Amino acid sequence: QVQLVESGGGLVQAGGSLRLSCAASGRTFNSYVMGWFRQAPGEEREFVAATSGGGGRTQYADSAKGRFTISRDNDKNTVYLQMNDLKPDDTAVYYCAARNAYWGDYSSRYDYWGQGTQVTVSS
Repeated sequence: QVQLVESGGGLVQAGGSLRLSCAASGRTFNSYVMGWFRQAPGEEREFVAATSGGGGRTQYADSAKGRFTISRDNDKNTVYLQMNDLKPDDTAVYYCAARNAYWGDYSSRYDYWGQGTQVTVSS
């Protein structure tokens, strides 16, 4: 079991930046693939980015490539999402997630979810 708590959301103007954090409980944080997802009003939840347990492998949605960076600090049991050049279309609730399976595509099959943090980008 792992519990996840996101923070760092807020209101930002288009072109601005935010860094989201996700703090995880438990002693085996480095065994989990960690991902970020988002859900805009009226839309399905979508994959944003993920990183392997050791941080050596990352995967991004096309919408995040070149603007967002996922990283993790296993000593602090925390995963981050640095978001630059934000656009109004990035407005959503952002969720942190953890997955036991370390192989394959990282865009699905997550086992644990946080409660989410709101990101609003104004034009």
